[in-house]
Amino acid sequence: MGYLSQYSTKQTPQSEPIPGSTQVANSAGGYAWSVDVWTRLERFLILGAEGGTYYIGERDLVRENAGVVLEALKLDGGRAVRLIRDISFSGRAPKQSPALFALAMAAASDDESTRLYALDSINSVVRTGSHLFEFLGYVQQFRGWGRGLRNAVGRWYAAHAEKGDLDYQLIKYRQRAGWTHRDVLRQAHIRTVTADHPGYERMNAFNASLRWAVGKEPRNELEKPGALLAAFDRAQRVPESRDTVELIKQFPDLPREALKPEHLVDPDVWAALLDNGMPMTALLRNLANMTRIGLLAPMGWYTKLVTDQLTDAERLRKARVHPINLLIALRTYASGHGQRSSNIWTPTADIVDALDAAFYKSFEFVEPTGKAHMLAIDVSASMEWPGNRTAGGALTSLEAAGAMAMVTAAREPHMVVAFSREMIGVTISPRQRLDDVLAQLRNLLHGGTDVAQPILAAQRNGLKIDQFVVYTDNETWAGSTHPAQALRSYRQTSGIPAKLAAVAMSANEYSVGDPNDPGTLNVVGFDASVPAVLADFAKGSNDA
Repeated sequence: MGYLSQYSTKQTPQSEPIPGSTQVANSAGGYAWSVDVWTRLERFLILGAEGGTYYIGERDLVRENAGVVLEALKLDGGRAVRLIRDISFSGRAPKQSPALFALAMAAASDDESTRLYALDSINSVVRTGSHLFEFLGYVQQFRGWGRGLRNAVGRWYAAHAEKGDLDYQLIKYRQRAGWTHRDVLRQAHIRTVTADHPGYERMNAFNASLRWAVGKEPRNELEKPGALLAAFDRAQRVPESRDTVELIKQFPDLPREALKPEHLVDPDVWAALLDNGMPMTALLRNLANMTRIGLLAPMGWYTKLVTDQLTDAERLRKARVHPINLLIALRTYASGHGQRSSNIWTPTADIVDALDAAFYKSFEFVEPTGKAHMLAIDVSASMEWPGNRTAGGALTSLEAAGAMAMVTAAREPHMVVAFSREMIGVTISPRQRLDDVLAQLRNLLHGGTDVAQPILAAQRNGLKIDQFVVYTDNETWAGSTHPAQALRSYRQTSGIPAKLAAVAMSANEYSVGDPNDPGTLNVVGFDASVPAVLADFAKGSNDA
């Protein structure tokens, strides 16, 4: 009986695989399910792999995800490109880099149809000059400048000329990632339209813009075509900041990047930019600058203008601002000092409050399901480990998990719990500020990870839970029972067809939930659509 008693499909230590299952060893020494290539590709496109995890070094994780992109392209190139396009266009990812990297790999595919589809998709994914330079930096790692790539780049410039924002792109993104537009145009061999072309009159401004970009047509007069380019040339020459203010008033589309750096310490210059309707992303990046020079003072007129813009839900929706970007802006601004510079400022309380409100407004509206939720946050040491970060390394897994849990908590009947190798008492209310919630969670950090703990606690205490939502980095190894086994046991004893949504906070290949259980959902992580996905899952049945 001794050795036979060690074999059980109902209760198995997480350091061993469930007998008869398809679990594999994860990088923490425990066992979990390896998710399919499409789930892994989706995780990479949304979460990226720049920060690594507690157990896997950054280079290893990047290498894993690059392999996932290649595997998906070989399995079904068209499906892979569609997924890249959909995630990029929907604004679900906090950073565009993973999509640009994956599209560059697709554009170098050995399969001709995949390669052409990827090149045809450039305008859907590569939406700005900055994106173009980053994409080209990636694509040259995988292929050379063939006719297909040259034509695709030419279509990118022509499409922006058709939209009327090519000059804006040329000015705003003059140099990024070692590229200039002059470099790109010379590599792509883009031909200007000649007088015998049927669209010559319409495309004449396109010709002028390209000549300006390669330095062949300086614009010294403020006249069309190319008035914005001429305004840029003038902005680079005017001696006084008051002249810059007049140019901004005359040309509302003139971007901040067109101005002399020494003029950007004048509050009147920033006031003129705000009056013209500064884009939301630029507004978020420059809150500290405008505060430091005194424009966003407490109770000030421009402070009121900025807070109104930050809390305008429709403006946030149109700008497709990702919640993670707002959370980063909130954390950085409230700290009063730059993350990568020596700049300091005194935060304005109204701006901090507006960023806090904008964070919640930026999530898609979710109709309450009325289902009882247990929101379980992993507070094992790895969740706050410096190497275990998401959102391009800007947030720890704990910060992202705490923020996500608060959004769901504000909409559903719930209880919020914390766990590591055991359950930990926590008192969190959706009415609390996010900073307070994170401070409380940090005080609880310790130990390893046992994802089964929330489910076991609910069973032990007779709690009626419809859906368990676990926010974790997936590096589970502690505990005597796997989460899938605990969930089956809870269903049997409670009579409730409870569900488990495992929200992965790091981009690796493991899942704590059983992918073959229709009542288990493995979610991709800190994603703007997650509240809606969780609500839809909670309302559905457990039938396969």
